Amino acid sequence: MQVDHPSPRSLILDLLSTLRRGSMPVAALVEAAELFEIPSGSLRVALARLHGAGQVIRDRRGRYALGPETSALQGLVGNWRQLESRTRSWEGSWLAVHRSRDGSRPIQKGSDRALQRLGFRALRTGLHVRPANLRGGSRATRTLLLSLGLETSALLFQLRELESGDDAEARGLWDLTTLSANYRSSLRKLQASTRRLASASDEHRMVETFLVGGSVIQQLVADPLLPEAILPGEDRRTLVEAMRAYDRLGRSCWGSLLAGHGVPHRSAPIDTRLLDREASIQRLRG
Repeated sequence: MQVDHPSPRSLILDLLSTLRRGSMPVAALVEAAELFEIPSGSLRVALARLHGAGQVIRDRRGRYALGPETSALQGLVGNWRQLESRTRSWEGSWLAVHRSRDGSRPIQKGSDRALQRLGFRALRTGLHVRPANLRGGSRATRTLLLSLGLETSALLFQLRELESGDDAEARGLWDLTTLSANYRSSLRKLQASTRRLASASDEHRMVETFLVGGSVIQQLVADPLLPEAILPGEDRRTLVEAMRAYDRLGRSCWGSLLAGHGVPHRSAPIDTRLLDREASIQRLRG
């Protein structure tokens, strides 16, 4: 398996995201980085920069945990096991966000990413919509969008009635064929990886579960969570269940390394690279 090396920054954030409580020593981060041929010096530089930006915090023992700057993003990433809990029944209305497009380019890019992350698509210039099936409704969705980088001047409201042509156009904003195909492709990827890992070395098992599991979780975190009336969710739910089993396999692969450093982990380290990219946008916005 060819290793697609994560960056030192993304590796640190992904490793710290596995913590059930407490913090992680630098030695554990350095040992994990060696699996991906990341020099300890590069990892320590990245760790210092993350600490300076408030993305990681250090306790009295010199151990590290995620900082408050990553809380909203980490909440999304960590919720992949309970995707269905983020939705409610859909009665045909739409959440809509109107943007002015007057802000700076970093602010606009941050807004684009926030809307994409929650499954919004452009129905008209400056108008993005998604089915109003997210739990918590307009208020909770706006709060989450703002925490993910949506410009504060954007308006979020609910569209209860669209003319039939506009409603049909809105329902067609997502590539349903590709979404369905990707669910099935990722399921096969997990199954094939599980078979390979049965005869792999410990080091290979850690690297592969990190990379393969991470690619699937990226897909799940970015899922638009469409209602059954637009795209039946059975394939998505099947993939989530398979990823839960794969995550348990990943925990067993990484258990010795993390336990050896006294790290209580709730999940296997996985390569999302999501926090790294999104946190860069948040810094630009600031």
